Amino acid sequence: MKPSKADNNSILVKIQHNITYGRMIAIGYLLVIIVGALLLMLPWATKAGNETGFLTALFTSVSATCVTGLVVVDTSLHWTLFGKLVILLLIQIGGLGFITMGVLTALLLKKKINLTTRGLLKESINVNQVGGIVKLVRTICIGTAFIEGSGAFLLLFRFIPEYGFFKGVFFSIFHSISAFCNAGFDLMGEIYGSYSSFIAYKGDILVNTVLMLLIILGGLGFSVWNECKDYKFHIKKYSLHSKIVLSATGILLLAGGFLFFLFEKENLMAGMSAKDMFLTSAFSSVTPRTAGFNTIDTAGLSQSSKLLTIVLMFIGGSPGSTAGGIKTVTLVVLLFHMWYNLKGERDGRIFGRRFEEEAVKKASIVLLLSLIMATSATLAICYIQPLPLEDVLFEVVSAISTVGMSTGITRDLTMVSRIIIIVLMYCGRIGSMSFALFFMEKKKTANIQVPAEQVMIG
Repeated sequence: MKPSKADNNSILVKIQHNITYGRMIAIGYLLVIIVGALLLMLPWATKAGNETGFLTALFTSVSATCVTGLVVVDTSLHWTLFGKLVILLLIQIGGLGFITMGVLTALLLKKKINLTTRGLLKESINVNQVGGIVKLVRTICIGTAFIEGSGAFLLLFRFIPEYGFFKGVFFSIFHSISAFCNAGFDLMGEIYGSYSSFIAYKGDILVNTVLMLLIILGGLGFSVWNECKDYKFHIKKYSLHSKIVLSATGILLLAGGFLFFLFEKENLMAGMSAKDMFLTSAFSSVTPRTAGFNTIDTAGLSQSSKLLTIVLMFIGGSPGSTAGGIKTVTLVVLLFHMWYNLKGERDGRIFGRRFEEEAVKKASIVLLLSLIMATSATLAICYIQPLPLEDVLFEVVSAISTVGMSTGITRDLTMVSRIIIIVLMYCGRIGSMSFALFFMEKKKTANIQVPAEQVMIG
């Protein structure tokens, strides 16, 4: 017996009710990843002319779409121009968000943006209100084009003299987009050997400065850009969010750079000039937040530097940006909440403003979920393969924070371990909380409180 039209409508309404904005975004990214993997499996995507295995293509597609940068094959040596263009497109979609890219297309075609799409945009860009969202998208797209274009233009002065006009132009565009989107994919393998990243440029002021600026700007967040554009140096007009982002970013970059210098001056930086030491320390502080490039051998880092890198990767960039991690604001909210509670005060505050209780709850959930997933994945991979714990932890945090730095074990992972890393990269891109909520149905419950009872803490 065929279902009636009323039954079909009822099923459709139920499906629409269960598909929240977060689920729609998660499903959208999944579709982009699958299409990317299928394109990368085509014979003309690889230099060998053979079809790339599904798992390798999927891993690369996830890494590009989730702007991570972990790879199981060298990007430059394995993929043809077509394959590299697919990866570049996935990076751009992943960096800006496929919803933003879709709205940009609609705006160019002069289509009207409905309320549902505006709600999706709000969730995708991670802003607090729908009002002015389309204007913000215009700012994001124009700002992205300007910043990526400026970065590519500056890199031309280094890459064209070294690689010729056409390769120099492509290298400049590719690395500018990859850096701004905090993706960490590079094309240096065919020039300096596989998986070499920017080690050959550790003393190059132009390349280091341009890449660092692109990474930092990409990791600040789109709403912060908007306020910087509107208010410029009138700091008092900035929102609490922007003040926290800018302050935390500055402190982490300065502290990270100083500690890297301290930990590596007798190790990987021994014998370097003062200029090279400064550039290497600064770059090593910037790239874990969360770009994935490196100018020194990550596997050769001291234990202290590896732990510092793991911490910086775990923190990541800022909300509503191209970066991953638990985000700077999450860290600041929890630190100040803890500090004021230790002082016997109920509310955490900063810059003359207190945090809402909801912000503290969300920050706690994000931190705990990320720790649980990172710990579980590390335990699983260590059980599956006899790999050093520090390297596995480094790889796991790099994946869940969408960084892309590695000590070199990525291509040694088994099929199951690679699938774990794939899930972590996907989770890191859509957010640990969104990933958890994807599997949980929101059901309305009566506003009834059960009896409370004290438990011992600490």
